[in-house]
Amino acid sequence: MLLDQLSTLAHAPRMDVFRLLMRRYPDALPAGEISVVLGFKASTTSVYLAALSGAGLIRQDRAGTSLRYSVDMQGARTMVAQVFDECCNGRPDLCPPGLVDPFKESTPISDAKQNVLFICTGNSARSIFAEAIMRHEAGARFNVCSAGTKPQSELNPFAVEMLDQKGLDIAALRAKNIAEFQGEDAPVMDFVFTVCDQAANEECPALHGQPISAHWGLPDPVKATGTDAEKRLAFQQTFGAMRNRIIAFSALPLETLTRASLQHKVDEIGRNKETT
Repeated sequence: MLLDQLSTLAHAPRMDVFRLLMRRYPDALPAGEISVVLGFKASTTSVYLAALSGAGLIRQDRAGTSLRYSVDMQGARTMVAQVFDECCNGRPDLCPPGLVDPFKESTPISDAKQNVLFICTGNSARSIFAEAIMRHEAGARFNVCSAGTKPQSELNPFAVEMLDQKGLDIAALRAKNIAEFQGEDAPVMDFVFTVCDQAANEECPALHGQPISAHWGLPDPVKATGTDAEKRLAFQQTFGAMRNRIIAFSALPLETLTRASLQHKVDEIGRNKETT
């Protein structure tokens, strides 16, 4: 099975599909969206999905009348664990830095103040909401920043209005490029969350360290149409969903959780419909 999985991923376009689904985990995507994001023909995408599914690396689930695809995390973890045990003989000194057996417990997260980065495409609404809410709710425990892969020059006025109405500090907020957090002098992030699907779809350059990452995608309120009242309602809904997720995250007992268990927790927050 291991050789089948490795040979499947050795094909660059199939690896692109797998990496996209890994970036979007725990989301499950329809084949059509995968085709659009990666620029593949529908028939080609179907062939790649069948190969990855047959290798036990992704799973398919039915949502209504359509099929959606996501990473089979158990299969992926088993593959990495087997590579670690069989190729590296279970010795971390023989493997690339940071490669660990996912089935073995890791040390708990430090109780020191953690650095958190929220990433969106425009950095004008959703990630700005996240930055302001977490700073307000848990600023004593976290250093919080946000950035965009293609940031707007200005924050969305409806987002600013919403934050001001909620009594959150907006003085320090500004749209920032992710490049600000990739230089040699950039802070090392402990947590990185993508809050829009487009940012998660993109291949972002690596950040310093090995942050725990998760995808907390939410609908873009900037795209809301209609009257100003209808637009404000969309921003209110996004704000409420983001606040629910951040409160759930801030309540986690970081100092008692291992890295592996914490990763599971932040993935669940993104998946849980009660936090949307």
